[in-house]
Amino acid sequence: MNAIKSGALTTAAIIAAVVAAQASAQPTGARSSHSIHGAALLARVNVAASEFKFVLSAKTAKRGLVTFKVTNVGKLQHDFSISGRKTRLLSHGQSATLRVTFLRKGHYTYTCTVPGHAAAGMKGVFTIT
Repeated sequence: MNAIKSGALTTAAIIAAVVAAQASAQPTGARSSHSIHGAALLARVNVAASEFKFVLSAKTAKRGLVTFKVTNVGKLQHDFSISGRKTRLLSHGQSATLRVTFLRKGHYTYTCTVPGHAAAGMKGVFTIT
């Protein structure tokens, strides 16, 4: 009986040593970096606002964090609103970054909230896949 217990302990010790060797073979930073990149879905979308339209570098993204970099290239002030979030009012040449986390697939309307601008064409649909 002691031989069986001794054999089981030796096997457990060997397994523990192999696991420890594999863990030390890969640097901690690489392991955690890979985990972070695998878990975090993110996209960057450039948005140019002008009279009276938005031009987006992409109109779709996967679920997760989407960073919208909005730049006013027009003469009038504009903002950018999507999914309950919006930038400040931007004058010509100004930029703002808007980070929005999309948890569900679907279609999300974006607009300029300056009165009359959306009606004049400053609106569209962003799709999350």
